Amino acid sequence: MIKDVFVVDASAHSYNLREDNYAAGRYSRAVVDAFYGAHYGLSPVGYRLPRGQFARDWTLAETAKVLFVESDYDFACHHVTPINAFKDGGCSIEKAREARERWPERFQVYAGVDPVFPEHALDSLEQQVEELKPVGIKLYPNSYTADGVVGWHMDDPEIAFPIFQRAHDLGLKAVAIHKAIPLGPVPMDHYRMDDIDAAAAAFPDLQFEVVHGGFAFIEETAFQLARFPNVWVNLETTSNLAVAKPGAFERVIAGLITHAGEGALDRLMWASGATVLHAEPPLRWFWERFQFSPEMREREGLPEITEEIKRKLLGLNYLRMHGLDVKALAKSIEGDEFAVERAKGKPEPYATTYSKGFAE
Repeated sequence: MIKDVFVVDASAHSYNLREDNYAAGRYSRAVVDAFYGAHYGLSPVGYRLPRGQFARDWTLAETAKVLFVESDYDFACHHVTPINAFKDGGCSIEKAREARERWPERFQVYAGVDPVFPEHALDSLEQQVEELKPVGIKLYPNSYTADGVVGWHMDDPEIAFPIFQRAHDLGLKAVAIHKAIPLGPVPMDHYRMDDIDAAAAAFPDLQFEVVHGGFAFIEETAFQLARFPNVWVNLETTSNLAVAKPGAFERVIAGLITHAGEGALDRLMWASGATVLHAEPPLRWFWERFQFSPEMREREGLPEITEEIKRKLLGLNYLRMHGLDVKALAKSIEGDEFAVERAKGKPEPYATTYSKGFAE
């Protein structure tokens, strides 16, 4: 917690990036290359791990400690990632189950399925809903097969719509779709934004969460925020521009509210992308330093970024989407193991994980 700000991570993961978890040869390696490229390129000095210490099997406990002890987060949504370049999808159902069972006051979870295999996806979704009690679903726009890469679109009535309908029928609130950042040498077409329009229009009761929103296709995303009240932006990875490229981050946030105005800020959600990136640097920078420059405010007609707006982005928007009460959540974590450990002082980056001094 920063001051009395309840901070939520809208997407956290505990990836298994070991080679013995590869399921698609060069594509598996390419996904890990993309993750490590983001880790190294967007992390400040002191928060970069050597590849051997990064590309391993991260435990849920490590993710929890990075968020709640080494950083000022209070609550997180842990995603099942159905990236079939990995045998367990990258971030397994078992880890989501552990999050729900071990620390339910700290974690919600999203289920994850691969729509390229629709019958299996629908069965798996039902099983995960029963087992994990998820509040949303995470999807990726392409799948890796023995023949190469197969992509799909959000507006496909045969592949995508049955998944959305089943998610709605099962009571899930949100559909989170990875966009903007291609995972490896794959066609960019499926990472574009256009296909979200028809999905958002056809399923107005579902909230469509654009993960990595604004990292690319800023104007297209801004138009969707203006036209569809059920489109939201998850700032995973985009948030790390705040430290690595603060000018770019300023342009992204300014661009996202170009067409919907200040009201679009009510549908932007902070996310760290842990464990690909350390959760603390962008959070601290955003809270302490982020403002639109006077020149940009005057030129673009932008609002002042107040503390109230920052509170919304850092947690209140996510909680409102999912109907959660911030006071009840804050009360539930008072004095828990993470609060006790955090009260002793913030550790050095990755000091609570197996990363420093880690060796195969």
